[in-house]
Amino acid sequence: MSIVFAAIILLAPGSARANIEFTKDSLEVVRKNLAAKKAVLVDVRSQEVWDRGHIDGSIFLPVTSLRKHSLDPEKLAKILPNKKDKTILYTFCVVGMRAKQAGIILEQQGYRVRVLKPGYEQLIESGFRKAECTRADDEDTRQRNAE
Repeated sequence: MSIVFAAIILLAPGSARANIEFTKDSLEVVRKNLAAKKAVLVDVRSQEVWDRGHIDGSIFLPVTSLRKHSLDPEKLAKILPNKKDKTILYTFCVVGMRAKQAGIILEQQGYRVRVLKPGYEQLIESGFRKAECTRADDEDTRQRNAE
């Protein structure tokens, strides 16, 4: 009985389990918003995948870490732009599922989120610049996300 009740609550409109769609913003619009400092890219892939390559200027926030820290606004505030600035967070991963999961959590925390359908490889192919990654960068990222 309690499982059925929990399922009804999770699927009810306006419940904690929200539905989020991929953004209709073109990659050109994404680039313009990034250039105008109206948006940031949030990479929600795993540490291992991030270490193999990431987009220059993107914020690393793996969805697993986000789930762990989702109820701690102070930890999110150290990583993400201030919510009051109305900055758009474009979340991305490989195919979009983790980006959607992260988007739901971030929206529940009060952030403006738009989920990208194109994944990392498609973003690189369309002209987003791959970051030059050093070991020090990797250590800084691990440290920041472990806090």
